[in-house]
Amino acid sequence: MAQQRTVPPVTTRHLRRHARRALTSWRLLAVVAFVAAGALFVTSSIDSKGGDLRSNSVTDLGTLVLGQRRDTDAAQQRVAQLNREVDSLSRAVTGKQVQALQAKAEALQAPAGLDPMSGAGVEVTLTDAPEDVTDKAIAKGHPALDTLVVHQQDLQAVVNALWLGGARGISIMDQRIISTTGIKCAGPTVILHGVPYSPPYVIKAVGDPTALLSALDDSDYIDSYRTVADAYGLGYDVETTRVALKGYTGTLELRYAKPAA
Repeated sequence: MAQQRTVPPVTTRHLRRHARRALTSWRLLAVVAFVAAGALFVTSSIDSKGGDLRSNSVTDLGTLVLGQRRDTDAAQQRVAQLNREVDSLSRAVTGKQVQALQAKAEALQAPAGLDPMSGAGVEVTLTDAPEDVTDKAIAKGHPALDTLVVHQQDLQAVVNALWLGGARGISIMDQRIISTTGIKCAGPTVILHGVPYSPPYVIKAVGDPTALLSALDDSDYIDSYRTVADAYGLGYDVETTRVALKGYTGTLELRYAKPAA
């Protein structure tokens, strides 16, 4: 007859010992999980360099525009600071010929748009059609949506008319217009000196208000724009006011295509 193994009774002490072991194991697992999660967060932060790891399709366009504008503004401020340092070092150079060239360069700064300017002038504001007009256009299928937004050629037409009217200085969205300034459309925004802007677009000009208003009224393109604006609610507001323009502080380096070697 086989001898039966005696099973020791389960005591309260045994139960407590097993409970302590289980609790210790769970605590260790929890610590490991928290450490792993922390490592993932740190890795994500390093990879994104403080940015958003989500795709552009799920990121708000307005937030992207504002972020890019802040980055560009910071870069332009740095360029302005470096330009001031270069000017300071240049003035420290002695020599009659150098001083004569510096005097010529300083005399050209104002007409080139590098110096601040203020005086009587006009302020023109262009805006897209209201949202309800756009919604109706989408529902009906007409007019075309690009008819209901402000384009780069609309801004350029206003700027050209103001130059023809004798403007001494012009800015768009407080960005000084110079001879190399380009206005570009990028989706629902307009890019100026590398910075994207959304409507309303504010154009300021220093000059004789009467002559500037007359030049705006004489522009055939602006007349066509105003016809569309009256029909679909686009904004075209003009007022005479005292205008203060900032000097251009960006780079003056010209970039152009070169033939391949």
